[in-house]
Amino acid sequence: MTPRAEYPRPHFDRSHSWSSLNGDWDFRADSEQDWNRTITVPFAWETPASGIEAHWLPLAWYRRHLTVPAAWAGRRVVLHFGAVHHEATVWVNDVEVVAHRGGYTPFEADITDALRDGGPQEVVVRVSAPQDKREIAHGKQRSVPRDDFDGVCFTPSSGIWQSVWLEARPATYVEALKLRPAAGLDAIEVEARVAGPSEATLRLALRGTSVTIEVPVAGGLVETVIPVPEARLWSPEDPHLYHVDATLASADGTDEVAAYTGLRRIEVIGEELYLNGRRLFVRGVLDQGYWPRTGITAPDDAALRHDIELAAAAGYNLVRKHLKLEDPRFVHHADVLGMLVWAEPAATGRFSAESVTAFEEQIAPMAERDGNSPAIVIWGLYNEEWGLDWDIPGDPAKQRATARAYELLKALDPSRPAVDNSGWTHVRTDLLDWHYYDESAASWATTVAALMDGEQDDFPVRLGPDYVVRKKLAGTPAQPLRGLPNLNSEYGGGFTSVERGWHLRWQTQELRRHDRMAGYVYTELYDIEHESAGLLDFERRAKDLAGVDPADVNATTTLVLDVVPVAPGRDLLSGTGQVTVPVRVSHHGSEPVNGHLHATWTTRLNPTPGVLGEEGPWVEAKPFLLSGPAELRAELPEGWASGRLHIALVSDGAVLARAAVDVDTHTDSVIGDNR
Repeated sequence: MTPRAEYPRPHFDRSHSWSSLNGDWDFRADSEQDWNRTITVPFAWETPASGIEAHWLPLAWYRRHLTVPAAWAGRRVVLHFGAVHHEATVWVNDVEVVAHRGGYTPFEADITDALRDGGPQEVVVRVSAPQDKREIAHGKQRSVPRDDFDGVCFTPSSGIWQSVWLEARPATYVEALKLRPAAGLDAIEVEARVAGPSEATLRLALRGTSVTIEVPVAGGLVETVIPVPEARLWSPEDPHLYHVDATLASADGTDEVAAYTGLRRIEVIGEELYLNGRRLFVRGVLDQGYWPRTGITAPDDAALRHDIELAAAAGYNLVRKHLKLEDPRFVHHADVLGMLVWAEPAATGRFSAESVTAFEEQIAPMAERDGNSPAIVIWGLYNEEWGLDWDIPGDPAKQRATARAYELLKALDPSRPAVDNSGWTHVRTDLLDWHYYDESAASWATTVAALMDGEQDDFPVRLGPDYVVRKKLAGTPAQPLRGLPNLNSEYGGGFTSVERGWHLRWQTQELRRHDRMAGYVYTELYDIEHESAGLLDFERRAKDLAGVDPADVNATTTLVLDVVPVAPGRDLLSGTGQVTVPVRVSHHGSEPVNGHLHATWTTRLNPTPGVLGEEGPWVEAKPFLLSGPAELRAELPEGWASGRLHIALVSDGAVLARAAVDVDTHTDSVIGDNR
């Protein structure tokens, strides 16, 4: 059975004329002479799925024999690689056909002239995967010597890690098909690039409609607009896609390509984000794209879709695919399912002219490969000054590199907001995002409030076990601190799963407290290797979050309690068992909400019960405006020394929001109170 047998490139689809080369290839390390091992493509050679499990192997060779389909006679045969880490040289029948550098970007080679007449053809690939990755794009792959951020890095993924396939096309062919929504969201703007020796005419058909356009190709370029009758916008609630079928006719034959996009607009207006003219609050989660036995390659196509479904089930409307140009089928599934995506390239490790070049070489391929996607609403670039030696403010060269990356990306795609250096020390950005981790619920709330109120423009960052610095939001005086959307794009706390659930609940509610916030990204969806910060474990199984349901925490409507919690299981201390909890409502829907608060008790750390409990005070909230407090009074059941008070907002019998607070009558402090 061929692994990853699905067509690899849904945004530029020539699947009517393709053949997968995934599966068994001959393999040898550079130090070996014989082809006596077999590797399963497309899995990195460190992974169990590859059948090799070789670590710190710097150079290796692949070989495969193939037969070109007889039906392709008279057409050009093209060999495609989705991604190979890090540097690949390819020979066909001893003829070098392509060399490529960059472990996350696709490449291809027209191999027609290297093919023999009849019989099997031999493909050989040499791959260099440096142990020292600090000056190349490598994301979270571990380097030796180590990166400054080595503590959050994982097993390297070397060699071929995305699909390999053949396609047939005529000598004059469609090279690229760029689709973008028109300004009025009632048409699709098309830019088609055509390559080859012959004059050609391009026919564009909007699938499922009678709309067709025929345009002669001039200078290898076609620019036109396809009107969309009764346009239907793409949104998370209705992820409608429009497919465009392109047919290129020339003396060399006919080339057929399909692409798609969605009609949607993402805008920054002042300090707010808008999607199709409606305010958007980002409820995001970090996804680093690793799997237990297959590394940075998904074990199958269903696994990519499943991760998106898991994020949606946890209440998230956006996935930040972290420091990795993910398999394009992940983006495709996000398009189909209506999951927003923050996409970004892989990081380098140290600052140098070579590392800046390596980083920038990813930008154009990223924008071209994934630019048609309606799901991608944010482009990221650098992250936490990785590859910039944690020193943007102190070095004008690093400031210039950061600004240049932003300018390169915006020149290619001005339609989406871009983040220059996610986390802090911004130089030129469309979003003012920050990464703030804190193990104290009290100082977390205080710092977030100070950042939102403008009382401070910096915050503590732990760069090592015993190394804490204060990082500023702006990396240069020219970067404004107001007038841009604020996002906390990494946060989370706790070491055990119970602590993680507790911090998720209380930290997220503080982000919902401030109406200036444009959104957040929680770290993270699932554990990876030694990193146990996930809502799920590495196998994507649920963890014990002590009764906390992420879907309640990340709902459109949430409850914000005026409580500074003490510790897991001891949010509120009351010697009498009586509590008064001020409850506010944060609502990010399009219409106001209202209802009664209901309260009921269970033992502490327990999930929501099936009953609503007694009806309490009335509360109402307008969209994107935190409501005033409604005081909910309750008392522990007789004889209970502790318990969990479950609070629900109920309107016309429907539960709109849930929260909970653990009450303890033992008021003495204990070790680990997190005060």
